[in-house]
Amino acid sequence: MTGSVPSRANLGTRLDDLPFTRRHLRLLTGSGLGWALDAMDVGLISFILAALAQQWDISKTESGWIASVGFIGMALGASLGGLLADRFGRRQVFAITLLIYGLATGASALAGGVAILLVLRFFVGLGLGAELPVASTYVSEFAPARIRGRLIVILEAFWAVGWTAAALIGYFVIPASADGWRWAFALGAVPAVYALVVRWGLPESPRWLASRGRISEAERIVATFEADAGIVASPSPSAERPARALAVSARARLGTLWSAEFRLRTLCIWLVWFCVNFAYYGAFIWIPSILVDAGYDLIRSFGFTLVITLAQIPGYAVAAWLIEVWGRRLTLSVFLVGSAASAVLFGTASGDAAIIGSGMALSFFNLGAWGALYAVTPEIYPTSLRGTGSGWAAGVGRIASIIAPLLVPVLLGIGGAPLLFVVFAAFFVVAAVAAWGLVDRRGQALDDR
Repeated sequence: MTGSVPSRANLGTRLDDLPFTRRHLRLLTGSGLGWALDAMDVGLISFILAALAQQWDISKTESGWIASVGFIGMALGASLGGLLADRFGRRQVFAITLLIYGLATGASALAGGVAILLVLRFFVGLGLGAELPVASTYVSEFAPARIRGRLIVILEAFWAVGWTAAALIGYFVIPASADGWRWAFALGAVPAVYALVVRWGLPESPRWLASRGRISEAERIVATFEADAGIVASPSPSAERPARALAVSARARLGTLWSAEFRLRTLCIWLVWFCVNFAYYGAFIWIPSILVDAGYDLIRSFGFTLVITLAQIPGYAVAAWLIEVWGRRLTLSVFLVGSAASAVLFGTASGDAAIIGSGMALSFFNLGAWGALYAVTPEIYPTSLRGTGSGWAAGVGRIASIIAPLLVPVLLGIGGAPLLFVVFAAFFVVAAVAAWGLVDRRGQALDDR
C-alpha cells in the first residue's frame, strides 16, 4: 500500500511505524550471521579444551584459565565497545570487533603452547565482548516498536546456529586428527572476512546519526526503508531537530547510568547479566569435560553436547513469541526459573536419557532467557547512552564468566556435579528476581534522548 508521512514526522516514529521489510530482513540476517560466528567461536573453546586436556595433558586449572582469559577480554571489550559505539557509531564498531576476534581466532590455530594461546584468547574475547551488545543495540534501533523484542530474540537465536556449528565441528573435525583442534580454530577465522561485508553492506543507525545532529544522513536511510515498504515520503530534513541528548561525553554517559532515573534499572540489569553469565558459561563451557570425567569417551560426550545444543533453537522460538505476548520481564523471569529447575535436574541426572533430557531442558530455558535479556537491555536506556548502558551491563556479566570457569574445578572437587549445578540454579533464581526491577517497554517507542 502506498501512503504518505508528514514532512516533520519524527525519524524514530517513522521507523517504529514501518512494516517489516526486506531491508529489515537483510539487516537482521547480516547482524545475525556475525552473531552466529561469535557463538561458533565461544562454543569451539569448550570442545577444544576437552581435546587439549588429553593432547597437551593440561590441568583443569590451566583449562579454566584458557576459558577465563577470553572472558577477561570480553569484559574489557564490552565496556569499551559500548562507549565507542555511542561515540563513533554502531556499524563501525560492529565491523572492527568482528575483524579483531576473527584474526585472533585464526592465529590461535598456530599456537604451540598454553602461554601464546592465553594471549590470543584475550584478543578473541576483546573483539567478541564488544560485538554482542553493539549488535543488539544496532538492530533494536531499526526495529519497528511492535515487533522489536521479537526481532532481538531472533537475532540472539543466531547464537544457537553458531553453537550448533561449533558442536558439529567438535563432533566431526576435532576428533578426526591430532590437528583437529587447529582446524577448528582456522574455521573460526571466517569472521575476519565477514567483517568487511558488514562494514560496507549495512547502514548506520539513523537514531544514532540523529542524536549526533547528522539529520540529512539519518533521513536518507529512513527514506530507503520507507521506499522499500512502498511509503512515499517527502520530509524536510531541515525541519528535523536532534532529540536532546542526555549525555554527550563518555564521563557523562557513565554518570547518567547511576542518576536517579536509571540507577535501579542499571543495578538490576547488571545483577541479571552477572548471574546469567556465571551460570551459563560455568555450565556450558564445562559440559563436554564433565561428561568425559563421568566416563564417556570424547566422541560420545561431544555427541551428547550436540543433541543438548539443538534444544536452544525451540527455546529461542518460544521466547520470541512470548516476549511480545507476556512482555519482557515476565518472559525473562519464567525462563530463568525454568533454567534453575533444569540445572538441578542435570546436576543429579544419571543415565543417558536423563542426562540428555535435563541437558536439553537447561539449553531450552537458558537460551530463551538470553534472548529476552538481549531484547530488554538496549530498550531501558535512551539513544545517547544505549550502547554504553548495554556494553557495561555485558561487561559486568563478563566478570562472572571469568570467575565461573575457574570456580568449576573447585566446586566439582568439593561436591561434584550436584553441588555445582545447585549453585548455578541459585544464580538463575537471583536473576529471575532482579528482572522485576527492569523497565518493560513492550510495544513502546525507544527513548531517543
